[in-house]
Amino acid sequence: MTDPRDRAEPAQPPVGHSTSTAERGSFCLAVCSCGWTGPARRSRDLARKDAGRHTAG
Repeated sequence: MTDPRDRAEPAQPPVGHSTSTAERGSFCLAVCSCGWTGPARRSRDLARKDAGRHTAG
């Protein structure tokens, strides 16, 4: 028999977190409605990954 507490819950972003990216000159950074900002990146893809990591954990 398995313990129901052992089942992994699907990952949900923290309540109140809405991420997007913002352009600052030649850089892009991830921003969140909670006030968090990621590092400035030249790659939009890396900025989006930063946002994903923020909401995942």
